[in-house]
Amino acid sequence: PALAIAALTIPRERYIVEAETAPPEYIYGALMAPPVEALPRAYTLDEIRYNPEVRDRMPRIDLDTITFDLGSWEITPDQYDRLAPIAEGIRRAISQNPNEVFLIEGHTDATGNEEDRRAEAVSVILSDQFQIPPEILTTQGYGCQQMKIPSPGPERANRRVTVRRITPLLQQGQLDAGAPPPPQ
Repeated sequence: PALAIAALTIPRERYIVEAETAPPEYIYGALMAPPVEALPRAYTLDEIRYNPEVRDRMPRIDLDTITFDLGSWEITPDQYDRLAPIAEGIRRAISQNPNEVFLIEGHTDATGNEEDRRAEAVSVILSDQFQIPPEILTTQGYGCQQMKIPSPGPERANRRVTVRRITPLLQQGQLDAGAPPPPQ
């Protein structure tokens, strides 16, 4: 991530949560964590989508439980239940604040294209299979811009999806990290 991990006040495994090994409380904790540093202002959705330094102010969950084949964004039905902990974390978050917004990011390896549809596939399953309101999910494909493992060729670990809550980045007049949102 663009932010220096050493500067974080939370452990790395709570900032970048690997869904495969994380207990449900870590997933929920990452979804509900405040920004890792105070935000100077609110950001537009486009600023969040296209600026990794802005996105990296929020913890993320790497969905390493979903396996994508080379050149594919298909999620087979036998993998749907692997999204259940994410869906439960999102459901818990929106029970506290129905206006939460989550960014689902799709990534490819070096052989993929920029118009990656993995994020969209995860969003559809969260909505259709787990009844997560689609209006709180926004998706963005990044292609191979942010590989997890630098590699010039095919690498399964790079064909992934990440999820993060972006509500604090969008809120007007963001206060100190962890401060409650202003009344609406």
